[in-house]
Amino acid sequence: MKLLLTGFEPFGNSSINPSEKVVHQLAQQEIEGVELLTVILPVERFTGPDTLIRTYISAQPNVVLSLGEAGGVTAVTIERVAANLLDFSISDNGGHLVTDKPIVADGPPAYFATLPTRQMVNALTEISIPAQLSYSAGTFLCNQVMYEMLHYIHKHQLKSLAGFVHLPQLPQQTAGKRPPLPSMSLDVMVAGVTAVIHTITHWYTAI
Repeated sequence: MKLLLTGFEPFGNSSINPSEKVVHQLAQQEIEGVELLTVILPVERFTGPDTLIRTYISAQPNVVLSLGEAGGVTAVTIERVAANLLDFSISDNGGHLVTDKPIVADGPPAYFATLPTRQMVNALTEISIPAQLSYSAGTFLCNQVMYEMLHYIHKHQLKSLAGFVHLPQLPQQTAGKRPPLPSMSLDVMVAGVTAVIHTITHWYTAI
């Protein structure tokens, strides 16, 4: 199975993005049954999704698994739904601050992830990594790339599957914050995403 794993560059006031670090670590590992391709996406309204789609077209993966950071979450968060909405609470790295706009003007209101989301959560729970399902990927770049990837697959009637996972922040991002914010170590995140990929692989080979 060919899997495209994506993360994001740092954004906002942070010099770190855990999704970028997880992708870089996994790019150096062998995962049985998986041909792993990786890319780090810009946190920018236009170049972020464009980089994802261009990489997808070049790689032609069976599965696209995108990762992103969600400050304040306490668990690895498996996203089920991407909404057709841009409503940024902060500017992206290109300086765009978008309010109440659709991602795709004539697109459907939402897409559902096409990966085995509940099995992914169960796999994480079984190895004692906090995990949860989510029914909103937000309205920033994470939601946008999830929506645009699923829209591209749907529009072109392709067989690839896609989904999104939000990761907590790293301890070095939350240290000294008041009130204290939740965090998760990089090693635990890497183990969690590895388990998610194994789950997708076993499920994919059985369908």
